[in-house]
Amino acid sequence: MKNLALFCLLLACIGFQSCNKNQNQKVGKATQVQGEKPISVHCYKALYKQDTLELKMNTLKNGKITGDMVMKFFNMPKKVGKIAGEFRGDTLFASYTFIQGTNDKITYKNPMAFLKRGNELILGNGKIENSMGASYFVKGEPIDFERVKFKFTTVDCVDK
Repeated sequence: MKNLALFCLLLACIGFQSCNKNQNQKVGKATQVQGEKPISVHCYKALYKQDTLELKMNTLKNGKITGDMVMKFFNMPKKVGKIAGEFRGDTLFASYTFIQGTNDKITYKNPMAFLKRGNELILGNGKIENSMGASYFVKGEPIDFERVKFKFTTVDCVDK
């Protein structure tokens, strides 16, 4: 009986070690993408009543998009975070990972879709579902780019 318990413990340790190796590989790939030099950088700003969204978008060699976004809503804590995604046709599908206000212990992640029309980016509205802690647009449900609040226009990039 003791040997069986030791065997199970050994198996569990091996399993945890292999999971840890996979996690280290993922972290390495993410660091590699973040360290890659962008081939172009564009900055955008969207205003709606007293709300402001600022977006700095980097286009990488492989076509992926990374960047920073700040959302300032009236009477709400500021949301500061990073976007990562890619264009499919004229639509950028991205994931926005952010913190809200000064609470850096909780990180949120939301899907976003931006339609590119000329020099303008339009933030779409779509139905979002949650499954096992991940949010995503519902497959088969259209994303509305007509009745929207935020239309981004290009602005000069300012380093802060």
